[in-house]
Amino acid sequence: MVSVNVRDNNVDQALRVLKKKMQREGIFREMKLRRHYEKPSEKKAREEAEAIRRCRKMDRKRRDRDGY
Repeated sequence: MVSVNVRDNNVDQALRVLKKKMQREGIFREMKLRRHYEKPSEKKAREEAEAIRRCRKMDRKRRDRDGY
């Protein structure tokens, strides 16, 4: 559960904090995925593509860090 305290009637700051917390929790991403039905085969393909992207990103970072 995400909650934000509003201090001194500063609603703008509270909204910024709320958006940051929601982004960190992945709520925006989940809402985007749930806008329409995703077939199980599409979900599997998307998750595999995400895993490949994560792996490549980790390899790039590892190579940059190690100097290859």
